[in-house]
Amino acid sequence: MGGGLGRVSRPRSLAMMSLELPLRGIATGLIIAAPVGPVNVLCIQRTLGKGWKSGLVSGLGAAAADTIYGAIAGFSITLVIDFLLREQFWIRVLGGALLIAIGVLYYFRKSRPLRQVKQEAANSDFVSTFLLTLTNPTTVLSFVAVLATLGIGEQRDAWMTFLLVGGIFCGSMLWWMLLTGAVNQMRHNITDRTMLWMNRIAGLAIGGFGVVNIILGAASASGR
Repeated sequence: MGGGLGRVSRPRSLAMMSLELPLRGIATGLIIAAPVGPVNVLCIQRTLGKGWKSGLVSGLGAAAADTIYGAIAGFSITLVIDFLLREQFWIRVLGGALLIAIGVLYYFRKSRPLRQVKQEAANSDFVSTFLLTLTNPTTVLSFVAVLATLGIGEQRDAWMTFLLVGGIFCGSMLWWMLLTGAVNQMRHNITDRTMLWMNRIAGLAIGGFGVVNIILGAASASGR
């Protein structure tokens, strides 16, 4: 009798885990993607300037990078984590320089009349946010901390971790869909002059994030 009960409880436990892990992964993706940062500013700016397609493709780039870092944390790939920590100065400098370049580009960009702007997205929208997210080595540490907080940082079967990582991607994309959808609703109420000033503000904010990134990289290097 007892052996039979044990055989029934294990599949039920696996079924529960296969449901819980994606849901917790979704929560993790939302927690990591939602805080305001350069990618959020860039996604908002592109949604306002070029439409929701550009904003969503930008979010897809960030979600793809989040998924890579989530996989590194979920599979506990310590070799990669150690490399990111060891080389975070150069990674931060690269990411900071990219942010500053994008900031300068947006600050001096002349806004086109919104009525003439088509809903469009380019490969560069994906690549830029993918690289910006990927050149933030502390993201993987954020994933490690969040996964541990949610009680899912322990070792598990590979297929379970894939469920978790899939949930992380869905959670991150859910945030970008909500953000671009909300911003796109406000797009029609923005004048061309307002758009010009928003370009400048976004440029300063994104460039500022880049400067902070480089300073943090220098601080980490000097602290060794």
